[in-house]
Amino acid sequence: MRRIVLDTETTGLNPGQGHRVVEIGAVEVVNRRVTGRTFHTYLNPDREIDAGAAEVHGLTADFLADKPHFPDVVAEFLDYIADAELVIHNAPFDVGFLNSELRRLDGDDDLLRHCQGVLDTLKMAKEMHPGQKNNLDALCRRYEVDNSGRAYHGALLDAQLLAEVYLAMTRGQDSLAIESFLTPPPQSRQIGIQVGIRVLPASVDERAEHQAYLDAMARDSGKTLAW
Repeated sequence: MRRIVLDTETTGLNPGQGHRVVEIGAVEVVNRRVTGRTFHTYLNPDREIDAGAAEVHGLTADFLADKPHFPDVVAEFLDYIADAELVIHNAPFDVGFLNSELRRLDGDDDLLRHCQGVLDTLKMAKEMHPGQKNNLDALCRRYEVDNSGRAYHGALLDAQLLAEVYLAMTRGQDSLAIESFLTPPPQSRQIGIQVGIRVLPASVDERAEHQAYLDAMARDSGKTLAW
């Protein structure tokens, strides 16, 4: 499975009021591994930036004046996200802005037409941790992801942090699939094919770390774990 963890920065909160995207950052994750292949661009919005937005991301109209416009990068961006599921924190916000940018080009306002769906990690976090703070900073603290370099929100930095958070949030979900993959099919046993699997038992430190992780999960969820 190929996933693209994505974030944007904007001139304000509402694309319906003419606000624009000023930065796109994205990180590729393939088979639950960050590949190092990223997409990042600043964009000239051809408008002023709201003071509140500038306080969040630190970008100014002067800094963005010589940056490309969305039409200059859209082909590369859509090619980058093609055939991937997008992973976005508070997805309606970013998707709404990107749809607005697409609409300005040729009336195409459906980002989903260019990818394989969108997973909203904010919705996921609220289901996993009801009643708790679930913004990116809170999730970084909860899952022990180092965000000490996050003085401002930045699209690429936030996408990199969210990739680590997402992998931590979904840790263990692939265990059944892995077990199925490692188990030889019935016909291979019947015809005498031997599938050798090297078993590496966990060390004492690894077992203790795993137990600490389970204890933290139980504490955060307020429930008794079933395993």
